[in-house]
Amino acid sequence: MAGLPDTPLGLIGGLLILAVVMALSNWTTTTIIRVMVRRLASRTKSTWDDRIIERKVFARLAHVVPAVLAYYGIGLALGVTAADIASLADPDVVFTTPVRPLILAATLVQRVALAFIVVTAAVAFSLFLEAANDIYNESYAESKSRPIKGYLQVVSLLAYIAAGVVAVSVLAQVSPIAFLSGLGALMAIIILVFKDTILSLVASIQIMSNDMIRIGDWVEVPQSNADGDIIDIALHTVKIQNWDKTISTVPTHKFIGESFKNWRGMSESGGRRIKRAIKFDVNTIRFLKDEEIEHLSRFEVLRSYMKEKKESLAEHVASREGTDSGLIPEQRGLTNIGTFRAYVLNYLKAHPTIHDGMTLLVRQLDPGPQGVPIEIYCFSNDTDWVNYEDLQGDIFDHLFAILPEFGLRAFQEPAGSDFAKLGGREPE
Repeated sequence: MAGLPDTPLGLIGGLLILAVVMALSNWTTTTIIRVMVRRLASRTKSTWDDRIIERKVFARLAHVVPAVLAYYGIGLALGVTAADIASLADPDVVFTTPVRPLILAATLVQRVALAFIVVTAAVAFSLFLEAANDIYNESYAESKSRPIKGYLQVVSLLAYIAAGVVAVSVLAQVSPIAFLSGLGALMAIIILVFKDTILSLVASIQIMSNDMIRIGDWVEVPQSNADGDIIDIALHTVKIQNWDKTISTVPTHKFIGESFKNWRGMSESGGRRIKRAIKFDVNTIRFLKDEEIEHLSRFEVLRSYMKEKKESLAEHVASREGTDSGLIPEQRGLTNIGTFRAYVLNYLKAHPTIHDGMTLLVRQLDPGPQGVPIEIYCFSNDTDWVNYEDLQGDIFDHLFAILPEFGLRAFQEPAGSDFAKLGGREPE
């Protein structure tokens, strides 16, 4: 039998000594690991060991040491041997009243210590997987197109489940196989509880295999009011930093079950579309006069166009000579809006920031109550948002300023100053 402490004071003293030894061992182990590991990591050129230290993998493993001491030291503190603990399950062995509670206490402490070791190992393994993800993102260029965080989270989840099963089996002192067989009846409930995890896992596999989204992609998810860059792809969620710097968290399976827009194609193509129209007052559209044609012919971007048109008009006039003088000849001439379209087209072709390998056209749309729209459809060769907006503004600033040269006026709704002029007084 166990050599029990002589007095309750001796029992309390043994437990206090064990507690102090455990606390000192935890502090010593954590300090030694922190100092030695950091010193070794500082001597290496690689960064993978730094990532493991930052995730505190070794610091978490250091907590196993006091648990091991508790597992083996509780018997000494209570005066209970391993044989006593093993014989507790034998119904033929009879213990005296003071002995049985101590053996039960020692057994409980050992089970808790063992369960704590299992859970701590699972937590350390999960932290190691996070460090592995950091190393992958830092060391491999394909990490943005092929993130592995979701897969590592699945492995981590399985490790936690396995650790939970083992810990419960240890505390209940039953075989893990027997414990799992008892969970068969609860499988429907388990599936219901982990429904989102299962959906997210399937969605993650489809997303990665089809290369639907990557970290850094600009996406629009209207159903979630998300519009911005993807900053994180995890098992259950995708984080999107909106343009107002807020963070939207969208479930991963939403990218499979709902529609979204990915602007990666625009970024990779090297061109960003400009599609904007100027609406003209129909009353300002007319044929150009001879002096206006001569004036516009001096514009560099119109020189060749005006030359071709004047030659075409001269041929047309020559072909009509000798016709019946009583007929009104076909009206053919240069219009100010047609010449303006030619000016815009040549101006864009010569512009250094307009992509010359993509669609470029200047077209007239259907006229309506707000005038005749002339739409510009082209692509800039700079996809940066700020530069793109500056370019677009510069182009239309120039076009609005050049309109009077063609005798054109942009249409806009009447303002208060317009009504004031109609009333015969100057606007204030």
